Amino acid sequence: MTSYFSWLPSIEEVLQTESMQRLGFPQPLLATAARFAVEVWRQQIGQVGFVMPFANKTDFRQAIYQDAQAKAVETSSFSLRPVLNATGVVLHSNLGRAPLSIAAQQRVQQAAFGYCNLEMSLTNGKRTSRYDHLEPLLLQLTGAEAALVVNNNAAAVLLAIDTLARRKEVIISRGELVEIGGSFRLPEVMEISGATLKEIGTTNKTYLQDYVKAITPNTGLLLKVHLSNFNMNGFVADVPLAKLAALGAANSIPLLYDWGSGSLFDLTESGIGQEPSIKKILASSIDIITFSADKLLGGPQAGIIVGKKAYINKMKDNPLNRALRIDKLTIGALEATLKSYFDPQKAATEIPVLAMLLKNPADIQEQADILYKALVDALPNFKIEQRAGKSQVGGGSLPGVELDTTLVQLQTKNGKEDSLAFLLRQNYPGVLGYIHEGWLCFDLRTLAPGEEKLVAAAIIKAAEKLDN
Repeated sequence: MTSYFSWLPSIEEVLQTESMQRLGFPQPLLATAARFAVEVWRQQIGQVGFVMPFANKTDFRQAIYQDAQAKAVETSSFSLRPVLNATGVVLHSNLGRAPLSIAAQQRVQQAAFGYCNLEMSLTNGKRTSRYDHLEPLLLQLTGAEAALVVNNNAAAVLLAIDTLARRKEVIISRGELVEIGGSFRLPEVMEISGATLKEIGTTNKTYLQDYVKAITPNTGLLLKVHLSNFNMNGFVADVPLAKLAALGAANSIPLLYDWGSGSLFDLTESGIGQEPSIKKILASSIDIITFSADKLLGGPQAGIIVGKKAYINKMKDNPLNRALRIDKLTIGALEATLKSYFDPQKAATEIPVLAMLLKNPADIQEQADILYKALVDALPNFKIEQRAGKSQVGGGSLPGVELDTTLVQLQTKNGKEDSLAFLLRQNYPGVLGYIHEGWLCFDLRTLAPGEEKLVAAAIIKAAEKLDN
């Protein structure tokens, strides 16, 4: 066993191989890859019971050279890579939620290219607030008195509670103590803010009288949380926003509504969900509303806060606000996204999330036909079918809402659907479908026009590797 250590090449030998030199990467990167490849085999040789898988030193070293080359390529590649989403989940949190509109992409590029007037008036040359680029738009679109944008909705809730209820009580129904993405729980966010959580009611039923009984001189906030990740049906009772707002006003206690996946587009008119418009919600005299910009709104990751000026001005002055502020790239993308909403018909076609949610079934079928034909022609040994399916909104938005779609699904000749899915993920761009009952499925709703051809090419390429 010890003699195999002598088979290991030196780092310099690995670096001098033609395969490594041909890469043209910086020398420190190549050296790190070489050391990694040699060390992996050194550790294996040192293990009890090690069996050399190569017949001679030459083949062994050639394998190390290939390992080093692969590691160098992997290290030099970007970790964040583009993906074609054929899962049918429109707001896929693991895939970055909302893709940006063309206008938003262009604004990000412009903001990133050089300097910009992030916090300066080009009229008088004096310093301004970065929020001046967004607040007027939000006020026009929502009818609110004031607005503020931070880096995500959890941050928006944290800032609001920290500002209005630090060292005070926050009253919330037990049925609304939700867990959001990444296992973050609302009570934990509240604890960080320095507020004391005061639970009322039961999991399935909470009445107005429960709020009334819970109010004390130390009550700082009434909190209402939208159940964006699940539905409660059956033997349930809830308190309408308008009644909570009236209770808060009567006791000089602000009401915060964590809307989560709020939208500026009325999807109910198209028969999708039952979400009211933000103007209708504000008409209930709610003091503060928070919601995400990268969900149904279809913009970049950000948390939007709208409501009464007196409360939001306090949040602007909170030192925590600086830690949660957004950068020029987010401002550029969100500004472009918001401007699309001044023409709802334009927004429905320009903003990818809305376009996917409102996608014409005939257009989905047309893309499915293209993908199906390409696969049938190229993969005669595969079983390939089209069938009706259901797409999901995702991202904790519109729970229970399913959208009719068309799927293209396939089975390999040797039951290697998992292996094919792996190869598709390694493609550039990566391709994601999902496996259901032994079929590898591709939902055309979440593919932009033309992407079905890229998916077809990737599947055919991966199938060739699968056979080899």
